[in-house]
Amino acid sequence: MFGLEGATQIGHPTSRVDGHLKVTGRAQYAAEYPTPGLLHGAIVSSSIASGRIRRLDVASAKTIPGVVEIFTHENRGKGARLDRSWRDDVAPPGHPFRPLESDHILFSGQPIALVVADSYEAARDAASLVRAEYEAFPHHTELESKRNEAYEPPIKRSGIPPPPDPKGEPDVAFAEAPYRLSRDYRVNAEYHNPMELFATTCVYEGNGKLTIYEKTQGSQNNQGYICSVFGLRKNNVRVINHYVGGAFGSALRPQQQLFFAVMAAMELKRSVRVMLTRAQMFYIGHRPDSYHTVSLAADRDGRLLSIMHDAVAATSVYEDYQEALVNWSGMMYRCDNVALTYALAKLNTSTPCDMRAPGAANGVTVLECAMDELSYEVGIDPLKLREINFTPKDEATGKALTSKALLPCYEQGAAAIGWPRRKPQPRSMKDGHELIGLGVATGIWEAMMVKAAAKARLTVDGSLEISTAASDIGTGTWTILAQIGADALGLPIESVVPRIGDSSLPASPVEGGSWTAASNGSAVQAACEVLKQTIFKHAQGMANSPLADITFEQVDFKFGRIARKDDPGSSLNLIEILHAADLDEMVGEGSAGPSLRQSRKYASYTHSAIFAEVRVDEELGIVRVPKIVCAVAAGRILNPKTARSQILGGVVMGIGMALHEEALTDHRIGRVINHNLAEYHVPAHADVEDIEVIFVDEKDDKVSPLGVKGLGEIGIVGTAAAVANAIFHATGKRVRDFPITIDKLLSIPDPA
Repeated sequence: MFGLEGATQIGHPTSRVDGHLKVTGRAQYAAEYPTPGLLHGAIVSSSIASGRIRRLDVASAKTIPGVVEIFTHENRGKGARLDRSWRDDVAPPGHPFRPLESDHILFSGQPIALVVADSYEAARDAASLVRAEYEAFPHHTELESKRNEAYEPPIKRSGIPPPPDPKGEPDVAFAEAPYRLSRDYRVNAEYHNPMELFATTCVYEGNGKLTIYEKTQGSQNNQGYICSVFGLRKNNVRVINHYVGGAFGSALRPQQQLFFAVMAAMELKRSVRVMLTRAQMFYIGHRPDSYHTVSLAADRDGRLLSIMHDAVAATSVYEDYQEALVNWSGMMYRCDNVALTYALAKLNTSTPCDMRAPGAANGVTVLECAMDELSYEVGIDPLKLREINFTPKDEATGKALTSKALLPCYEQGAAAIGWPRRKPQPRSMKDGHELIGLGVATGIWEAMMVKAAAKARLTVDGSLEISTAASDIGTGTWTILAQIGADALGLPIESVVPRIGDSSLPASPVEGGSWTAASNGSAVQAACEVLKQTIFKHAQGMANSPLADITFEQVDFKFGRIARKDDPGSSLNLIEILHAADLDEMVGEGSAGPSLRQSRKYASYTHSAIFAEVRVDEELGIVRVPKIVCAVAAGRILNPKTARSQILGGVVMGIGMALHEEALTDHRIGRVINHNLAEYHVPAHADVEDIEVIFVDEKDDKVSPLGVKGLGEIGIVGTAAAVANAIFHATGKRVRDFPITIDKLLSIPDPA
């Protein structure tokens, strides 16, 4: 039966509908699906960064009991010949990596063999016995050594705009300005490290049919990849990713274990599971290493006269990975003279991949650090400098914004952190042996919407099933889609059954870019509207219907009923309508996408203001972050509970970027040497103290049908800069090489 609690769901801090399954261990991830007769694969990785394989010795490995087959470049299964067949939906330009294609080695950690056995232990042990002899070629894994060979990518990556053309005369304005600075920054490579390891369970069902349980952010993207690579029909391949244990962008593209599991299953006519080790997770993509030069000039009142941002980022030797790294510097603040450049340098690493807020996380970080430095040059409060240069439009395109409540973010965030207590002079605030600093930064991320489809199905038992192929990578997609469906038909959320994470469901883009709530949420709303129209038509046809003489606009769906707005007592139960029509179910299908007309006129972004308090041990250089305030303007908030969780996660990753996360590469062998969670530092509970999230009221009737903006990325953007700026305020020491570790702080003499 329908209860009164179903009146309104959107805007309520609703607990995750999938939460109980996860905390009780009943949510099944890619490597947890039981499959009869399952074989296990273990990947053997190269130990050199460039060269060729002279010989592979697999004889000892084959003596391990249970080994079924060992695949190498000499006996790899069939795969497509053309590059275009290996490109997925989000692939950058270049030559997509093809596992075991040849004896050539392009990066350290490249897979050189797959051992398949009847148990994981047997496969792992046999893999350790595979021996390779190499002819090593010179390699380059240090970006500094290749900066002089940087180039502008000849083919642009789809969906990633290149830097805009220069505006005004930035060089002249810079030279003539009373205040100017030019600073070099570096953001070292970061690695995703989600808790769930990459895994694929490929169930071989005969007759060319496969069911694939996969860790991915896009089941249909991976389905298309598999069908293209192996020449399979889509109706014979089903990819399921109901639950994803974190991804942060690393699962946007199909990873190597997917190819291996499917290839082995096709060759052996058996079900196969392949799972990467934690060390192998470091060789499938990362946030690229990048160098930046930011030059800013201002007048005596702090108004920006010139902005120049030049960046060089790393890519692989076989693909031109690109992200919008410098574009943000030309859109965030009012300035008439802007020049931005972006170049790539090829390294012997795997191709970098999107990592939470790709481009903005590091590009905005260095801009916001430079803005902080400029505030001290001019002698203006860092927050005031940002307010002076506030712009109500997109400075890069000149387009009006659908909404921008950034100034209230500044105001409310400053009040929450206690900004008025901040003393302007660095090193002027102290508590015992700790120096205290307060820093601020601005955050920005695109508020995007892409085309998605959904289906809504009301059944005679009173449940509403909503389905779309969207993924949930921890963002709360299961829950917000259930809330949207519940509100649309006036049902309690317990009556809504969401179905996602399955390539057989209505079309959905990959889950990335913070667009899922706006895209799939709007598609669910559209499907529910079609369903409601169908229900209404059947209700009007019932004998003695109280709705017979009115229009659809004159009814409400509430409490499991359809009622007249002018007379709520005149209503019909939804189940009664199904019974009267002699139907077991009614279905509505709908889709939603961006408006071309709107996009020509408007730009849309989520904005934030991040305030950080740090305490630095004066003698030891140990940094604590006792409080961060993140004030966010993100349109309509569907679920404050899951929304807050997204911001918290982004802020924690920003703390990691600021203080902890750094891959250490032995450039003599071209290999990441801290490829584990013991030595690759991510923030632990002891590193994260008080994080306050403020959602600033922002109405936006243009950004999407639901009025929502994405939240997955905005929490990390600017956080590292706020922490870095607070460290300078506390210590008077400016570190421009991220992460800011103790050794870097101690290497700078105390200011006089």
